[in-house]
Amino acid sequence: MRNLKLSIQYDGSKYKGWQKQKEGVLTIQGKLESVLSKMTGEDIQLIGCSRTDSGVHAYDYTANFHTESNLSVDEMLDYIYKFLPEDIVVKSIKDTSDRFHARYNAKSKTYIYSINNNRFRDVFERKYVYHIDKKLDVEEMKKAAEILTGTHDFKSFTRLKSSNKSTVKTINYIDISEDNGLILIEINGNAFLLNMVRIITGVLIEAGLHNITSYDVELILDRKQRDQTIPIAPPKGLCLKSVQY
Repeated sequence: MRNLKLSIQYDGSKYKGWQKQKEGVLTIQGKLESVLSKMTGEDIQLIGCSRTDSGVHAYDYTANFHTESNLSVDEMLDYIYKFLPEDIVVKSIKDTSDRFHARYNAKSKTYIYSINNNRFRDVFERKYVYHIDKKLDVEEMKKAAEILTGTHDFKSFTRLKSSNKSTVKTINYIDISEDNGLILIEINGNAFLLNMVRIITGVLIEAGLHNITSYDVELILDRKQRDQTIPIAPPKGLCLKSVQY
C-alpha cells in the first residue's frame, strides 16, 4: 500500500469548499476523488490539510491518499491533468511515509487575503480580490493585528456552533502590506476555526475604516461571543498559501 502526498492548486470560485458533501454538491475533494478513483480502479478517499470555505482558493493545498496502484508518479500526473477541470491542478505527487497525514501532521498554515483599495475594481482580478473603494488605514489595521497575534480563545472569531471543540488557537503572525492600492494580509497560525480567517480579516477591515479601535478589538476577543455587527470578509479574496509540516 502506497501513501501519496499531493500538492494542489485550485480556483474555488464555483465550488462549495474543499470537503466532499452530498451527491450533486460540487466540491474540490469530490472532484479529485472521482478522477483518482477512476484512475486507480479503487475507492479513493483523500485526506485534506484543511476545510476551506465555499469560494476560497488555494495556491498550495496538501492532501494524501492510500492506494495499491502501481502507476508511476508521472503517469498519475498526466492522467489527473487530462481529466481534471481547468480550475484544479495537481502540481506534484510524491510517495511518502505510511504515517504521513495531511491534516494531523500540519504544524501551521498560511493564508493570504487580497484587497483592492483603489477607486475602481480590477476587471481581471475581481474573482480573487475584494474591492473596497473607501481608503483603509493600514497602520490601524496593523495595530489591531498585533492584538490578535499570539495564543487566544478565538470563540468570537468563528461561526462554529459545537462547544466540544477547543477555540484556543495560536496566530504566529499577521503581516499587512500595501503596494499601489493592493493590500495583502498574510496570516499564519497553528490551526483555524470555521470562518476564522475571514472574520479576523473583517475585524481588520473595520479597524482600517475607523469603525472600531484597537481597544474594541480587545473587547471582541475577550467577549468570546460572535459580534454579528462585524462583517465576514467575502471568500473570493482568501487563498490558502501554504502548509508547514
